[in-house]
Amino acid sequence: MVDKIQHVCPVESAGGLDNRVRRLLQNPQKILGNYVKEGMTALDLGCGPGFFSVEMAKMVGESGMVIAADLQEGMLQKVKNKIQGTEIEKRIKLHKCEENKIGVSEDVDFVLAFYMVHEIPDQKKFFEEIKSILKPNGKVFIVEPKPFHVSKEAFKETMMKAKEIGLEPVEKPGIFLSRAVILEKV
Repeated sequence: MVDKIQHVCPVESAGGLDNRVRRLLQNPQKILGNYVKEGMTALDLGCGPGFFSVEMAKMVGESGMVIAADLQEGMLQKVKNKIQGTEIEKRIKLHKCEENKIGVSEDVDFVLAFYMVHEIPDQKKFFEEIKSILKPNGKVFIVEPKPFHVSKEAFKETMMKAKEIGLEPVEKPGIFLSRAVILEKV
């Protein structure tokens, strides 16, 4: 089990996940603007230091909620420190996942899994759990790093597993140095 955790981005590297250069290359508003809407409940899986969570909280507005979920307590602490005392603090719920289970009980409209699905040992189980909390017509946005982390074949295999579970690919957004797909619950 310890072996699998070593593949997860360490908390010490969180600064590299949330900086101005990344914001230029992977602007959360541009990437998520067509999918995250006011009033939604959105799940940011593998939220890290909250690079996408914070922007998603602005997008869902006062009537929405973002669940920032991560395997590492240190990452969740970074999100907490970032939002403490801000207007979006009430819109972000921090959630610590278990090693082999997301463990979110709320139904969600949107799931973001950015650069983390390749770290999941049992992707079939992962997609089953996502489908179980996804509202009808809910969407899952999967983004994986290319070319060295996730090959075209590996990404295709991941999509096949999602499709077997009942998550249909409906769109393939272009994201810098990434492979991406929007899945919809059918």
